Amino acid sequence: MQRICPEENDGAELSEKTNIPNLPSKFSQVECNLTVLNNMLISDYREFVCGWGASVINISITFPINKIIFRQMLHGSRVTSAIRDLSSEGFIYLYRGILPPLCQKSISSALMFGLYENVRIPMLDNGFHYLIANAVAAGVAGNAEAVLAPFERIQALLQNTTYNKNFKNMSHAFHVVYSEHGIRELYRGLVPILFRNGPTNFIFFTARDYASAHLPDFKDSKFLSILKNFFIGAMIGAINSTLVYPLNTIKVHMQSKLGGPFQTISGAGVELYEQRGRQLRYFFRGVHMNYTRAFISWGVINVAYEKLKFVLFKIQ
Repeated sequence: MQRICPEENDGAELSEKTNIPNLPSKFSQVECNLTVLNNMLISDYREFVCGWGASVINISITFPINKIIFRQMLHGSRVTSAIRDLSSEGFIYLYRGILPPLCQKSISSALMFGLYENVRIPMLDNGFHYLIANAVAAGVAGNAEAVLAPFERIQALLQNTTYNKNFKNMSHAFHVVYSEHGIRELYRGLVPILFRNGPTNFIFFTARDYASAHLPDFKDSKFLSILKNFFIGAMIGAINSTLVYPLNTIKVHMQSKLGGPFQTISGAGVELYEQRGRQLRYFFRGVHMNYTRAFISWGVINVAYEKLKFVLFKIQ
């Protein structure tokens, strides 16, 4: 850890590091430590808030697109067929199932951004290579996000037409699944989620930092700055989502079942492979809509995150 609070330090230098003006040249070690800790906790708190807010904005915009993709994953249908099915069900069902991802993804994004920075920065201060720090921080954040897997599970049931008459809403679905099948059923499909979260977090943050450092700042143009942040988030998100798309297809297949024996990833993959005519390309059915959705979604998240961070970090 870098020594931010030596026993004797120049007042100007310390003021710059702790954001406290006019510090005396000599002061107590305890006072300095408390000040730095307070600033760090405020910063970490804001990282969580920024991640949460960015996700809420994104989900509200992109949920209908996500629902079309889900139907393609589940039934292996074309985009026109999925849109036609949703249109026939009516507007009342269009946003059916939004509450689980709104709860899960907003909290998940808060954990993703907040925990990542909270783990990464101390590791960098202790001399770890930035790639190692990024990988560990991404893994910790990804595993923490996986605790929220029951929300993905309930979303999968609510978006599946098979269960349209079985569940009234999110709370009713949680109650029925838990009371009739136990808590283990809520974590069906957990392993694909664990395999997905850590690597995608690592790719996102590492590529995001690299792109931000090497592209122009555009400090004099708000529009170009927003465009830059959107482009960075959009491109990384689209690539990430495409890489793990077959894994998500398997997860959806596993979570489409209610009750009965649990499947391994390999078992679910083989079953899906047989059901879809032994064609690997069907694991990517819906990928075009998916990377379009991810392009928009992660672009919105990155812009919203940076804007929220700019506003919140100005408030002392």
